[in-house]
Amino acid sequence: MSEENSKAILQGKVISPGLAEGKTFVLRNRLSQLDAPGLIEFKDIEQELEYLDDATASISQGLLFLATKVEKEMNSRLASVFEAHQLMLNDPLLKLELQAEIRENLVSASSAVKAVFLRWEKRFQMMESQIAQHKGDDMRDLSNRLSNELSGIKIHPLENIPAGCILVATRLLPSDTVHLSQHSASAVLLEYGGAGSHAALFAREMGLPCIAGIADIIKKIPTGALTLVDAHKGEAIIHPEAEDAEEFHSKVHKQQKLFAEARQKAHEQAVTQDGVAISVLANVGCRADTEKAMENGAEGIGLYRTEHAYMGRITPPSADELFDEMRDTLAPAIGKPICVRILDIGADKLLPFTGFLAESNPALGRRGIRFLREYPNLLETQLRAVLKLTSEFDISLLVPMVTLPSDMAMVKEALKRLGAELGLAVLPPLGAMIETPAAALSARRLALYADFFSFGTNDLIQYTFASDRDNAAVEQYTVNSSEVILRLLRIVHEDVPDMPLSVCGELAGGKEHIAALLGSGIRALSLASPLIPAIKEVIRGVTQVNVSEDSHLAEKMMLI
Repeated sequence: MSEENSKAILQGKVISPGLAEGKTFVLRNRLSQLDAPGLIEFKDIEQELEYLDDATASISQGLLFLATKVEKEMNSRLASVFEAHQLMLNDPLLKLELQAEIRENLVSASSAVKAVFLRWEKRFQMMESQIAQHKGDDMRDLSNRLSNELSGIKIHPLENIPAGCILVATRLLPSDTVHLSQHSASAVLLEYGGAGSHAALFAREMGLPCIAGIADIIKKIPTGALTLVDAHKGEAIIHPEAEDAEEFHSKVHKQQKLFAEARQKAHEQAVTQDGVAISVLANVGCRADTEKAMENGAEGIGLYRTEHAYMGRITPPSADELFDEMRDTLAPAIGKPICVRILDIGADKLLPFTGFLAESNPALGRRGIRFLREYPNLLETQLRAVLKLTSEFDISLLVPMVTLPSDMAMVKEALKRLGAELGLAVLPPLGAMIETPAAALSARRLALYADFFSFGTNDLIQYTFASDRDNAAVEQYTVNSSEVILRLLRIVHEDVPDMPLSVCGELAGGKEHIAALLGSGIRALSLASPLIPAIKEVIRGVTQVNVSEDSHLAEKMMLI
């Protein structure tokens, strides 16, 4: 075998798990340096401004179409990425800077776009917040879109990739991943990409195996090389030998068999070996999510994200509009328990009608209930819509980003007042999201105002370790976070042993964590619907859910 066709094993970090085999397709770096500016004459300024307006309008319309398409075919959380792009594109400050670039420097609209968007991208990348740095990729994506529109380029580089290929790229932008959903790449290998990036969210939602963190990837992997991708352990084998392929195919066969068995029993209840029934619920944001959840055997909705009803609007929805949106979204789950999380806005999720929240560290600022305490009218509108839903659905209500007992007291008081106005004798159960160490350690006080607790483990990990969950530079601080988080869960369970406890973060979808979660007092799990059949199977294999009876787990937790 020649040196260029010799076997190579590359290691990276898992972005989206799975197994895949195919020939590589290398996407060469499209993120080139800024070209020399296209100069214009003074008389051409208005024409270039018109070109810019037309291109912006066209891209803006395309983004809204894309958001609708992604919501229908994938889910609302991912659709909101393109709604956010649409808002960024129409930012008044960005528009003024683009116009000034054309007028003052006498450059074409295309040159202005490249220069101004590059400046904005660098501003975001220089910020410490990983949320802001992800905005840099968003700006690059928008710059590419506008530049292509102004140049008359209509075909995306990924539109004609070979079927079943292993895509190799320096990085992926959000719009790239949409084209992957339309075509048939079987896996993705990247040099750059964090687990919290938009591209990572798309890859996981599509079930597309993805590995990132492979340095100099374009130089190391040739086009057309047969490659085996094991995105469970972050390994890619280029030019595999016969024994490598045999072992890999055995893994694939085993995985397919296990998935088929789990899918057949997806609608059966998940009961542990010692007879404890565990509720397995779904996280949803739109009707398509709910339909998929029911198809995959969800026993209800453990987390209904209401943010999508607010995205892309210049004014907030009325209580009646919100009720109609919620009713349509939840219709496929009627008769099953449904937990509605009130608006979780702040940090990287903003609304056009609230204005820009100038905060140096948004993740530690106004989000969730902190935000709603400043906008009580938004909270009241949501509560009215939810109370109206109780006549048709089995509804409970969840408050995000709870830190102080007063957060819950405020919502409970508003709920009582509005319930009395509407003549309701029974109010929906009210729950607190446990997403901060302060909330976990205040469980007894929060329990005075709550009927149940739901652990948002993604944020709980972030705030416990003081480590941005989207920042690849500090990933090592949270890689082995589960034992610390399990201890916090156990503390809450011991402090309020009769309080119903659930988990709605990504920890609920990790097979390796299920036994320990159940041993920590968790009796309900809410997760992405594609994971439900497999997690139910894992639950059925758990032998003991009482941590005090499991000496191995108890000993493990004592070491923390």
